[in-house]
This record gives sequence, C-alpha cells and structure tokens, in this order.
Amino acid sequence: MTNLNQPPQSRPAIRSILLALMLAIFLGALDQTIVAVSIPAISAQFKDVSQLAWVISGYMVAMTVAVPIYGKLGDLYGRRRLMLFGMGLFTLASLFCGLAQNMEQLVLARIIQGIGAGGMISVSQAIIGDIVPPRERGRYQGYFSSMYAVASVAGPVLGGYMTEYLSWRWVFWINLPLGLVSWWIAHRTLVGLPIPQRKPVIDYLGTVLMIVGLTSLLLGITLIGQGHSWRDDQVLALLAAALMALILFVWHERRTPEPLLPMHLFANRNAVLCWCTVFFTSFQAISLIVLIPLRYQSITGAGADSAALHLLPLAMGLPMGAYFAGRMTSVTGYYKPMILTGAMMMPLAILGMAFSPPNAELLSGVFMLLSGIAAGMQFPTSLVGAQNSVEQRDIGVSTSTTNLFRALGGAVGVALMSALLLALLHGTLLTPVAGQALLGEGSSGNVLLDSLNAAQGPALDHLRQELQQTFRHLLSISAMISLLGLCAAIAMPNQVLRGREDKAR
Repeated sequence: MTNLNQPPQSRPAIRSILLALMLAIFLGALDQTIVAVSIPAISAQFKDVSQLAWVISGYMVAMTVAVPIYGKLGDLYGRRRLMLFGMGLFTLASLFCGLAQNMEQLVLARIIQGIGAGGMISVSQAIIGDIVPPRERGRYQGYFSSMYAVASVAGPVLGGYMTEYLSWRWVFWINLPLGLVSWWIAHRTLVGLPIPQRKPVIDYLGTVLMIVGLTSLLLGITLIGQGHSWRDDQVLALLAAALMALILFVWHERRTPEPLLPMHLFANRNAVLCWCTVFFTSFQAISLIVLIPLRYQSITGAGADSAALHLLPLAMGLPMGAYFAGRMTSVTGYYKPMILTGAMMMPLAILGMAFSPPNAELLSGVFMLLSGIAAGMQFPTSLVGAQNSVEQRDIGVSTSTTNLFRALGGAVGVALMSALLLALLHGTLLTPVAGQALLGEGSSGNVLLDSLNAAQGPALDHLRQELQQTFRHLLSISAMISLLGLCAAIAMPNQVLRGREDKAR
C-alpha cells in the first residue's frame, strides 16, 4: 500500500485534502442541528405530527448504521470513491428533502441523506489515518472537532433565519451549493490516496445482520427517549430483535474470512478502552446539549433563542479542548494524559452545573465551558489512540467503530437521561408530565414547558424550585455515570504514538 505520510512536498496536498474533509464533516454535522428549528414549520405545512420526530431520528439512525459499513468498504475499495459517493448521495438527497410534498417523502429522503452523511464523516476521519502519522493526527482531528462545534452553533442560527425569512426547504437546499463545492474539491484533491492491493470480498450476511441489529437497537432507544416505556411491546420487540441479530452477527463475524467488523479488534484492549471513552464522552456531551436548554427554559422562563445562546460556552469549549489536546499529543507523543485529564474534568464540571442556578449565567457558563473542554480533549485523542492501536489495513474499520460508539453514546445518553428525568418527575407537582413524551414531537420539552406556562404566580415559582431540584439530581446522576469513562481512561495503557519516522504497520 502506498503511503503519503512522509514526503515534505506532500504538505500542500495535505492542506487541500484537509479543506475538503473539513467541509464534508461540517455538512454532515450541520444537518444534525439545522433541521431542528424548522420542525414547527414542517409540521404546519404537512399537518402530520405522527412521523415528525423521524425527520431527525431517521437521519441519525441511518447515519449511525452506515458508518461501520463505509469503514470496511473504504478498507476494501479505497476511500476516495467511497467519499465521493457519500458526498454525492448526501447532496442529491438534500435536493429531494427540499422537494418533498408529504411527510413520508421527507422522512425517506432524510434516511438517504443520513446514509450519505455516514460516509462523509466516517471516511473523512479514516483518510487522515492514511496520510498523517499517528503522532500528528491529534492536531488534525482537533480541526474536525471544531467543525462539529461550529455546526452546533451555526445550525440553529442558519435554520432559524432561513425558516423565518425564506422557507424551511432552504434548510436542505443550502446543502446543494456547499455539497457541490465540497464534491469538486474532494474530486480534485483526493487523487493520491492509498489504494488497497487485496481482492475485495464483501460480507453480505454480516452487513444485513449489522443493519438489522443496529437499526432495531437505535429505534428502540429512540422510542424510549421519546417517552415510551421500555416495557412497551414495540420497544421490547425491537430490543429483542437487536439482541438476536447482534448475537448472530458476532457468531458470523468470527467465522467469515473477510468480516465486516473483525472481532480480533475487540481483543485489542487499548482500542476497546478508547471506544468506551468515546461512548461515555458522547453520552455526556449530547445529553447536555439536549437537556441543558430545557433546564434553562423551564426554570428561568427564557425563550428558545436565549436557551440556544446558553449552549455557546459548551460549543466554544469543544474546539478549545480539541486543539489543546491535539497539540499536546503531537508534542509529547502520548494521548492518555489528555484523555485522562478530560475524563477527570467532566464529572467535576457536570457537578458544578448541577449546583449552580441556571440564572447565574456566568457561573453556569464557566462550568459549561469546562465540560466542553473536557469533551474536546477526549474526542480526537480517543480516535487517534484507536487508530494507533490497529494495523494500517484496519484503519478504516477502527475509525468507523470509533464513530459508531460515539453515535451510540449520544443516542443512549439522550434516551437514558430523558427517561431518568421522567422518572424523577414522578411524585412531584409535575407528575402528569411524566406520563407523556417529554421531548414531544421533535422539539425539546414542549409538554414540560406547556405545563409550566399553565401555572401562575406562587404556584409557578414553587414548580420551578421543584424542577431545579429535579435537574440537580439528574445532573448529579450524569456526573456519576461519567465516572465510568474515567475508569476506562485510567485503565488505558500509556502507549506512545508512532512518529513520522515510523512506517505504518
């Protein structure tokens, strides 16, 4: 396999490739946030709320399931063609999203768009593993983390502006010029990527089992997060199907000559611990992004725009932590110290948020900034650690598995913390809310906020005090869960990264 790591003259090429990859990451991450603010307008036009939540969930499920498949196909066929395919599919699906005439068409187009986004995000990070030595990857993965942060801030702002002054359809059509430019840049710059020399053999049965297992698991988790009981027949059927399919998948992968997800990777202690770290980091980061605005709105009575701005310190902390950790990893050659520092900061920052009132914006903002820095220090370094732990031929699978655990962590985090909030509301004056879907049909906390708006005077003040105590308990539980990520970081071997002088294994 050819290698572009070493020649000094490849530096301009790497910068051009990096631009294409950052645009792809930005587009994939942007569509996770830009659509949420247009949900009321979509609901008003189509007059169909039964499938509204799947406009967001369908995209996330499809993207998560597609990630490991792209990783393996990239290892077999080369990443350039997979990258171009993913970007093209994403851009084309964005056109169909904007042209949708009913909710069924929109959800189907969003699923296709999610499949394309899974390729853009997964393959982009694997390409860095092809062309950059492990010791320098932390810096480049930090740039990617900054794209997530920018998208988390720009998405709601752009989405709100376009929905208000143009149309909700422009939330999708904005991807057309950006996607075409990204595809053209990628087509011109990704010409020198390594091309596998082995004959590709596709594991069709493993692919089907993985799709069935992960889709069933994510759909079950999503339903729990939307307020369904885990004892519901529909949820139990999905979780049972997921368990059966994933057990068969593991059994099959241990016996097939060219597995979709090689089981020997799970015997790699360092890689598994990096994946555990990513899982719990994403668990905390995504659940905070969903629940902190709800806490702020419900306790202070602020509007959605102020709640979005309340997330700004968290979004700022992510790239700060990623940049610092990437630079330090490149300088020292060790990634565990950065992961461990972030893992120790996370429970302390969440506890600080738990015991600081939402209306104390400066103090609350400091702890949110620290939580963002803690997450930013762990995301890119865990990915670099996982890539460094495997052979070069498994870079794509290792990268996609890291992204899979990141997506699963976010999905489980939102579902579990939402279910815990509903459970904590039982026995309070807000008990009726606990019997309904807290997050509503694709929006954050409609049921809870409507219940608070119905109260007046002293009753409202009492409800908000009770709710503040409830969120304090919820965040304290979240801090305890983050200790599991700290345990994984402590158990991680303190390996040195391969440097520029080393040959890729």
